[in-house]
Amino acid sequence: MTSSATAPLPYGPILRRVLRPVQRGFLVVNGWFVRPMLRSPLGRLVGNPATGHILLLRTRGRRTGLVREAPLGYVILDGFVYSVAGYGVATPWYRNLLDNPTVEVVLPGRTIRGIAEPVTDDAEWLRAYRALIGSFGLVGRLVDGDPRRLPDRELIATHRSLPVVRIRSLDPAGPVIAGPWDRGGHGWLVGYGTLAAVLIVAAAFRWTRAGSTPTGPRRQGPPRPSG
Repeated sequence: MTSSATAPLPYGPILRRVLRPVQRGFLVVNGWFVRPMLRSPLGRLVGNPATGHILLLRTRGRRTGLVREAPLGYVILDGFVYSVAGYGVATPWYRNLLDNPTVEVVLPGRTIRGIAEPVTDDAEWLRAYRALIGSFGLVGRLVDGDPRRLPDRELIATHRSLPVVRIRSLDPAGPVIAGPWDRGGHGWLVGYGTLAAVLIVAAAFRWTRAGSTPTGPRRQGPPRPSG
C-alpha cells in the first residue's frame, strides 16, 4: 500500500491544478476575516451546516517558536476533537504539531489546551474522517465525489494521504463535550435568528425616524411690495 507520505491527495484533476492558488487564497481570507472573527465574541456565528463548523488551532512554529493559528473544520467524538490536514503531510500546522504536540484550541464559547496526535488506527481514522467530511458543509464538496459512499477499503486506499489528528484535552474539566455551537447543536440557528431580529429592529427604527422628519411646505418670505 502506498504510504501517506507519498500517496497523491484525493482531489479531482481541476482542484489539484489550482490547489496552491486556493491555499494562498485561504491564507488571505483567514488572515483578514476568519481568524479575527473566531477570536471575537461573534466567532460562534462562523459555524453552521452550510459552511461547516470551524475551530482555531494554535501551534508553535517548528522553526520560529512563534504561535501560529489555523482555522480548521472539526468534529467532537468520544471526548476528543478531530481535524484533518487538507494538504496532506506537508500542511504547515500538521508539521508544527508533529514537532510540538502541545496545542491550544479555540472552540465556540471556550478555549482548551490539548495534546495533538496523528490517528494511526485505520478504524479510528475511518470513523473520524467520515464524520469530518460530513461536517464540512459545502467545503466537503471539494473532495472528489462523496467519499462517505466509498467502502472502507477503497476510502483508505484513496484518502489515507490526508492525516487525521486527535486532540486530547489537558484541562481539568476532562474530555471535550460538544456544545450547542458545535456540530449537531442549534446555537447557530439561535445566533443567526437573533442577529436577523436586531437588524430588522434597527432598520425599522431608522425607517420610523426618517418618516417622522417634518416635510411640510417650505416657509415663504415676506411679500414683495408691488410696483
